[in-house]
Amino acid sequence: MPALVDSWRLSFFLALAVIGKATAAGYSTPVFRATPWKLAYATFYGDDSGSGTMGGACGYGNLFNSGYGTATAALSSVLFNNGYGCGQCFQLRCVNSPLCYKGSPITAITATNLCPPNWAQDSNNGGWCNPPRTHFDMAKPAFMKIAQWKAGIVPVMFRRVPCVRRGGVRFSFQGNGYWLLVYVMNVAGGGDIARMWVKGSKTNWISMSHNWGASYQAFATLGGQALSFKITSYTSHETIIAYNVAPANWQVGLTYTSKVNFH
Repeated sequence: MPALVDSWRLSFFLALAVIGKATAAGYSTPVFRATPWKLAYATFYGDDSGSGTMGGACGYGNLFNSGYGTATAALSSVLFNNGYGCGQCFQLRCVNSPLCYKGSPITAITATNLCPPNWAQDSNNGGWCNPPRTHFDMAKPAFMKIAQWKAGIVPVMFRRVPCVRRGGVRFSFQGNGYWLLVYVMNVAGGGDIARMWVKGSKTNWISMSHNWGASYQAFATLGGQALSFKITSYTSHETIIAYNVAPANWQVGLTYTSKVNFH
């Protein structure tokens, strides 16, 4: 009988892999693949330590504590997409500049910030992040892996790639007993979030609204309840369910880690 049960489970999960549905256990089918290479431009901000890139429009806070380190970039608004670009992963390589490092090394970065438009500058002379330009303002240590810092700005080829993360999705809590604001970090797969729901141990699923960057909010009384989350990727449309992420005595200011993540 155990062998028959295992065989049934295998068939069940294989079927899900075909139709791309999430399971009650919190798994979903990997559907996001690397995109074709495209042309853009890149600059850098901050110093060699990357300290100047902490925080940012995605709300990840200290990027070392969040697991992103200095392999990060601020995106022009075309890529940032009102915050839905937060957490997305890219590969970049410097091209068509004598200040590119030989061999066109490829570096990987995560989107953690917005590079805002600078309408006081021409889009081709200082206003590098003005729409409709596709631009990466990289943390200086990341930029220096593909080009010499004195280049200032270089053409790059880039592509979206799946995010590979260790451990589960992280949920950082803010708010109060009547309003829960959650920053979502360490997301694998597409790296981004399109929709999010929260479920208390005494409630049904409650849809959360997009606040800003990588944060979602629910106006609900959730204190004293264990919390579960359901999130859907903006890019791949995968959905995972993370049950009982936070205990009933959860507190704002703390970060809780799920046991599941996207592929």
